[in-house]
Amino acid sequence: MRSTGGSLAGRVALVTGAGRGIGAAIARAFAGEGAVVGLAARTGPEIEAVAADCGGGGARAFVADLSDESACAALVRRVEDGVGPLDVLVNNAGIATSAKFVDTSTAEWRRVMALDLDAPFFLTRAALPGMLARSRGAVINIASVAARAGFPYVAAYTAAKHGLLGLTRALAAEYPASGVTFNCVCPFYVDTAMTETTVANIMARTGRSRDEALAPLLTPQGRLVAAEDVAAVCLLLASDAGRSINGQAVNVDGGRHQG
Repeated sequence: MRSTGGSLAGRVALVTGAGRGIGAAIARAFAGEGAVVGLAARTGPEIEAVAADCGGGGARAFVADLSDESACAALVRRVEDGVGPLDVLVNNAGIATSAKFVDTSTAEWRRVMALDLDAPFFLTRAALPGMLARSRGAVINIASVAARAGFPYVAAYTAAKHGLLGLTRALAAEYPASGVTFNCVCPFYVDTAMTETTVANIMARTGRSRDEALAPLLTPQGRLVAAEDVAAVCLLLASDAGRSINGQAVNVDGGRHQG
């Protein structure tokens, strides 16, 4: 439910991939702190349901194919025309596929890059001029610990997330005194449907039980990361309290990766 005040009161945010998992948790957290949130995804029913959870005036649903360059630019225009000038952009939409590197097809490589790296580039390029003109804004890219280290069987995903972190750092270096911040949030395995798919793939490939397949995906705290944990970091980065955090990769992994 949207509050009447809060750390994001009066601000406009766009969250992609907002129909489930991390994106939905971020949208709810932002709306709860007073933001008006634009939720974007490829299909309408999920984001409309999350928008309803955010409160009547606290969210708007926008259907968009973010793998398309023109659709990304159009989405930013639609949000700003229909809701207001963007204060916060959260590039959360993404996909992960698993295969041996030699079995990764060109089509699969391009599909991952299109959503995990190209879309954040297109959306940020569309949203940034307005933020720069207003001398205020936050671009938050949901990456992964795979942006910080290599993982087997996910070469395309790992490469895309490394690229997303590089883009984030480049923008922070290019616009350091602009009033706009650029950061990555890097979770380990989050308790979402995507992780359940990963567990199922491990079980099918290795014959392990579910508990055995899940074990290496847990943090040192003995659990999966909660989507709300990621949302809490995004809330900080989007608020005035996070204005001195810029060009960073913030791990949300229970201490698994340090440094």
